[in-house]
Amino acid sequence: MFRVSLVRRRQIWLPSAFGWLVLIALTGVTALLAGLRAYPFLAPNEPVPGARLLVVEGWLAASEFDQAVAAYRKGHYDRVVTTGGPIDRFPELLGASNYADFAARYLKSHGLSGIEVISVPAPASAQDRSFQSAAALRDWASKQGWGVVTLDVFSSGTHARRSRLVYRMAFGPTIDIGIIAARPAEYDPDGWWQTSAGTKAVLGESIGLIWTKCCFHPPALAPREK
Repeated sequence: MFRVSLVRRRQIWLPSAFGWLVLIALTGVTALLAGLRAYPFLAPNEPVPGARLLVVEGWLAASEFDQAVAAYRKGHYDRVVTTGGPIDRFPELLGASNYADFAARYLKSHGLSGIEVISVPAPASAQDRSFQSAAALRDWASKQGWGVVTLDVFSSGTHARRSRLVYRMAFGPTIDIGIIAARPAEYDPDGWWQTSAGTKAVLGESIGLIWTKCCFHPPALAPREK
C-alpha cells in the first residue's frame, strides 16, 4: 500500500548549556582579536625602501599633512606630489579649487618651502575618487616622461590599505608602491571601538575595502599605458 507522508522526523544535535557557553566565549575571543587587529590591518606602514617619490593625498586633515612633512624629512625623497579632485564645498574659503592644489600650498607653507612639491589634480568624480587620483597621477607621470618605478603613498589612517590597493590597480604590477598611514587625532587607534569616530572609521573603511576588492573593476590599461 502506497503511503504519502507530509512530515519526516529527523534528529538535530544542539549544544548543551556548557557547549553554548564555550561557543559564546570563542565568539567573544575571536571578535576581540579581530578588533585588536582591525586598525593595524587597515592602516599599514610599509614604505618601499629607496622610494624617491612621496605621493600625498590632498583631502587629509592639517595634522595629517604635518605628519606627511615629517615623513618626507625622515625619508630620502626627491620630490612630493599631491593628488585630489575638485573641492565641492566652499572652495573660496580654502583658496583652492581642488584638493591637490590645496595640499601643495599647505605643505609648502608648513615646512617644504624649498622642496619640489607638484600638484596633480584629478577630474571630478562622484565615486572611485582615490582611483581617479591615482590614474591622473599615472597619466601625468607618463606625459612628463617620468620613469616611476617605486613610490610611497601617504594616506589617512584606516584609508591607507585601500589607497595602496587602488594605486596598485592604477599603476599595474610593474610599479612597487609603498604606503604610510597618518595617525588619527580624533581617536586612539589602540582603542578605536571606544569612540564613535574610531568605530565609524574602522567599520566604514572595512566595508570600503571589501567593496573595492570584490566589486570595483578599474578600466583596463591601454598597451602604451602598460
